[in-house]
Amino acid sequence: MKTLILSATVSVAALSSLPASAQEFEISGYTGWQTAPHSRVSGDYPGTGASYDALIGWEGKSFEMPPYYGIRGTWWRSETFGLALELTHTKVYAPDDERKKLGFDRMEFTDGHNILTVNAMKRWPEYWGSATPYVGAGLGIAVPHVDVETTAGDKTYGYQLTGPAVKLLAGLSYPINDRFSVFGEYQFTYSSNEADLEGGGSLKTDIKTNALNFGVSLKF
Repeated sequence: MKTLILSATVSVAALSSLPASAQEFEISGYTGWQTAPHSRVSGDYPGTGASYDALIGWEGKSFEMPPYYGIRGTWWRSETFGLALELTHTKVYAPDDERKKLGFDRMEFTDGHNILTVNAMKRWPEYWGSATPYVGAGLGIAVPHVDVETTAGDKTYGYQLTGPAVKLLAGLSYPINDRFSVFGEYQFTYSSNEADLEGGGSLKTDIKTNALNFGVSLKF
């Protein structure tokens, strides 16, 4: 978690050092329906050195605690271009039958498979009347809360920096008044993850998520 905070601090400092020509700052919060397609999980079992490799059909469970959500701060440098710092708290669970067959009692990233990115944002003001379409693309890191336990009792529980991440999004924003707006968007994330397991084991997997988000933005 210290890595997450340090990365966020460095990213904010870098964005804030840009020329003071920004026309507005916008902070957005959202939740929504998030899913994750199948991906391969491989690595070494803790304590044994034996390897495992399987295809897992991840479950998102967006509205179960802790819920899926995201926060984005955008510096609009002009009417059409901006830079954003974004944290998306995605979630993935390995289904019971698949993880038990693989030899795990728990295998999930549910106190956040946290994706922290710096995004380039593009918008088209008043393209459809008062509605504003926008797109974004970002690069960053994955900092999941790794919650893994083998049937032998080896338990891993904590935040780890597991690898690089990519984000793509597209949406539509609609103003409520001069300061507040509501929005809906599609968001895709990809991360390449390599986690360390207690007892000398490892876990490697590429996680992809698809989400339909809805949220509120406040303009300063």
